[in-house]
Amino acid sequence: MSVTLDGDKSVSVPQRVRRSLHGPRPASVPAIVGTACTVVGLIDVAAGVFPRFRHSRMHSIAEVLPGALGPFAAALSLSAGILLLVLAHGLKRHKRRAWRAAVVLLPAGAAAQFAYRHSVVGVLVPLALCWLLVRHRDQFRALPDPRSRWLALVNFVLLGAGSLVLGLVVVSAHPGRVVGDPSIADRLHHVLYGLFGVEGPVAYAGRTGWTVTCSLGALGLLTAVTTVYLAFRPEHPAARLTEDDETRLRALLERHGGRDSLGHFALRRDKAVVFSPSGKAAVCYRVVSGVMLAGGDPIGDVEAWPGAIERFMDEARAHSWTPAVMGCSETGGQVWTRETGLTALELGDEAVVDVADFSLAGRAMRNVRQMVKRIERAGYETRVRRARDIGGAELDRIRHAAADWRSTDTERGFSMALGRIGDPADGDCVIATAHLPGPGTEDAPHGDLKAVLHFVPWGRDGMSLELMRRDRSADPGMNELLIVASLQAARKLGVDRVSLNFAMFRSALARGERLGAGPVLRCWRGLLIFLSRWFQIESLYKFNAKFQPRWEPRFVVFRTSRELPRIGIAAMRAEGFVNLSPPRPFRARDPRPCGHAARPAAEHEVSAA
Repeated sequence: MSVTLDGDKSVSVPQRVRRSLHGPRPASVPAIVGTACTVVGLIDVAAGVFPRFRHSRMHSIAEVLPGALGPFAAALSLSAGILLLVLAHGLKRHKRRAWRAAVVLLPAGAAAQFAYRHSVVGVLVPLALCWLLVRHRDQFRALPDPRSRWLALVNFVLLGAGSLVLGLVVVSAHPGRVVGDPSIADRLHHVLYGLFGVEGPVAYAGRTGWTVTCSLGALGLLTAVTTVYLAFRPEHPAARLTEDDETRLRALLERHGGRDSLGHFALRRDKAVVFSPSGKAAVCYRVVSGVMLAGGDPIGDVEAWPGAIERFMDEARAHSWTPAVMGCSETGGQVWTRETGLTALELGDEAVVDVADFSLAGRAMRNVRQMVKRIERAGYETRVRRARDIGGAELDRIRHAAADWRSTDTERGFSMALGRIGDPADGDCVIATAHLPGPGTEDAPHGDLKAVLHFVPWGRDGMSLELMRRDRSADPGMNELLIVASLQAARKLGVDRVSLNFAMFRSALARGERLGAGPVLRCWRGLLIFLSRWFQIESLYKFNAKFQPRWEPRFVVFRTSRELPRIGIAAMRAEGFVNLSPPRPFRARDPRPCGHAARPAAEHEVSAA
C-alpha cells in the first residue's frame, strides 16, 4: 500500500506498520470491569452508610462473628467503595496500577460485605470481578500518565470535600439512634472531629456511635493516606523538550520547515516528541487529561512520516492515551487517516497572504487603508525587524510589555503558539512594534511602545503570526496597522508568504451568509454567531478577511466521534481556555513574558473596523 502526496511523492507503508496501526482493538473487558467496579463501589458505599441497606439473612453466621467487627467492617466497606469508584476510570483505560489496586480492594470489599451485611451477593460479585481481572490481566498493561505533585492538592480538596458531604450523610443516616436533636452545626462539627478520629458532640444509642466513628475515621484516613502518597511518590514532570530533541527538530525544520506554517511551533518547550526510526521525521505532542494531543503536521520528510506516526500511536497504546491531532493540514490529515484509520473533521481555515499579491489599493481594502492612514496621521510609527537585530534592552521592554498587556493570568496557546519572545535561539523570528513618540513617554511603563506582533519562521520564505498584543489605551486599529506594516516590509526580509490567524468554522460562517443557504446551515451559522459573544469566532473571521487572504483548511484527527467531547476539553485546557491549575497564591505566575495562541482565540485584541 502507498499514499500519494504532492503528485510524485509516494509514501510506502510496510505490512508490519499496517498491522500495528490497524490491528484489532482490545476486547471490552476493561470497560466492562470498570463499569462493574463503579456499581460495586456504590454498593459498598451504601452498605457502609445506610443502616437499612444492611438486611441480614445469615443469622446463624452473624451470631458467630465477633460483635466489635461490625463498625470496622462498615468503615472498610465505605473505604473500599470510594477507592473502587476512583479506580474505575483507570481500569477502563487499561492502567496497570489501577488493576493492582482493584485486585486488592475487591476481596477487601467482599470481606466487609460478608462481615457487616452477611450478603452472599455482596461477596460473590466482587470476587467474580476479581477473577475476571486476574483472568484478563494481560489487557491491563498501560503505563502511568505524566504527573506532578499538584495532584496531591487536588486530591486533598476534592476527596476532602467529598468526605465532608458523605460524612454528613453517615451522621444523619441513623435518625432513630440519635440522642436528642443535634443541629446542623453540631452534625458538621461531629463530622470534622470524626475525620480526625476524635469523638464529636452527637451521641447515639447502642453501638451505632462506634459505626459512625469508624466510618468517619476511615474517610479521614483515606483522604490523608491518598494525599500523602500523591505528595511523596516519585514525580513525573510535564513534557519538556530536551536540548538534544530541540537540536534535532531545528535540523528537520531547516530542511523541511517550509511545508507547514505551524512547524516552528513544535519547538515549544512544554511538548514531548517521538522520532521516526530513521530520525527524519517527528511528531510533537502533549498529554492532557489522558488525551495525547499532537499539533500540526509531523515535522520532517514526508516519506518518514509513517514511521513517526507509528511511534506516536505506539506511545498512545502503551499508556492507553486517546490519540488526537489538532490543526493539521489537508496533506497531514490524509497521512494520519490513511496510516492509522483515524477520522478527520474540518476545524477551520488558516488565513495566508501572498506578499506579492497584497496591496492597499482597491475598494476591498478601503476600510483597512482608511484606518491605517488615520492612525499614521495620529503620529504612530512602526518598526519591523528580525529578533536578532533588536538590542537586548529594547527586547526586554517588548517582552515585559507583552506580558503586562496579556488580558488573563493564563498563558494561552499550544498548537499555534511558541510561548516565548526574544529567546536567543529564535533570532529568525520577526517582531513588529508600534510606537507613539511624544512628551511624557519617558515616564510611561513601556516608553512609547503601544503594540507588538510576533511572527515565527515558516521555512526560509515565510512567517507565521504567533502573538498580537497592544496597550489598551492605544487607538483602535493597532493590529491592522502592524499587519499592514509587516506585509509591506516582508519583501525586504525575504518573506513571500505570511500566515495570519486561524478562523474556526470559517467555511460555515461564509456559506451560511450566502444567498440560498439552507435552513440547517443558517441555524449552524446562527449558533456560531451566538457563541461569538464569548468566543471570537465571527469577529476573528471578519478580521482576517480584511486582508484578502487565501484560506487553507485545518483539521482535527480523532479515533471515534464519542471521544470528541473529551478531546475538545483537553484541547481547551492545552490552549488555556479551561484552567484547572491551583489558584493564586498557591502557584506563581510564569515570570517569562511569552506569547499565547494568537490564532485560536479569545484573547485576541481585534479592533473594530
